Amino acid sequence: MEIIRYAELKPRPWRNGGGATRELARFPAPAQRAADESWDWRVSIADVTKAGAFSSFPGMERVLTVVEGELLLLTVDGAEHPLERYRPFRFTGDAEAAGALPTGDIRDLNVLTRAGVFKGYTSIIELSKKRPHPVFGGQFGILLQGQATVSAAASSGGGAGSSAGGAEPLNRYDAVVGSDTETPEILGRGFLAVVSIDPVKD
Repeated sequence: MEIIRYAELKPRPWRNGGGATRELARFPAPAQRAADESWDWRVSIADVTKAGAFSSFPGMERVLTVVEGELLLLTVDGAEHPLERYRPFRFTGDAEAAGALPTGDIRDLNVLTRAGVFKGYTSIIELSKKRPHPVFGGQFGILLQGQATVSAAASSGGGAGSSAGGAEPLNRYDAVVGSDTETPEILGRGFLAVVSIDPVKD
């Protein structure tokens, strides 16, 4: 069972100085890539601290979700979109995009996928203390709010990184990496973002 601890991620400033990004995961992984932007998908969390242009990602599709703060006023190719918290919004990475912050700073979850190769999805669900939420292969479960724990499904045999017979506590914005063989299950109260990265079939 693999957990990406948000507190251990280093923020990287935007090129325009309008915020900072913490990268949860990308494919290919950094050790496998030759150039900084040669990846097919990326999941990250960004702090937006001032109004301004968003970086362009030609050839990519983007799903942006405000996860902290009240409102991001996003303009995409001249059209204005008020994005409230926990409402995913999809747009092309080629678009000319800029954000305004009418209610103050925000934090957003970004899922970027290479068009025609992968398709990204973000769903926001409310957790339950009685019914665990499984996180399958190709998915990430990111705790947005509340208190939760994660453990391997009872039917799995455990493995590297699994806690011995116990549940691991999750902190805010920690990400659980999904698996089909040792499926993690998340229990608690609060809200979870489930990010799915699906290969595009011919």
